[in-house]
Amino acid sequence: MAKKYKLKSHKGAAKRFRMTGSGKLLRTKGGKTHFRRRRSHRSKNMLSKTIVVTAPGDIKRIKRLAPYLRLYKQNPPA
Repeated sequence: MAKKYKLKSHKGAAKRFRMTGSGKLLRTKGGKTHFRRRRSHRSKNMLSKTIVVTAPGDIKRIKRLAPYLRLYKQNPPA
């Protein structure tokens, strides 16, 4: 029997994206680290929401970078 190789996950992609039970990719919004004093409370609250990734090219790239997102839906093992 041929040896099956494990694929390495891109750790940055594995930490930034997560997959729902139905198979949709979710991402968080950026721009949360600094320059937040001038923003309104509403806009800062909007940054905490997750968004579904809709672009088919992005979905394909993310699935290639993190092939085990389907198995570990919440967080990849450390």
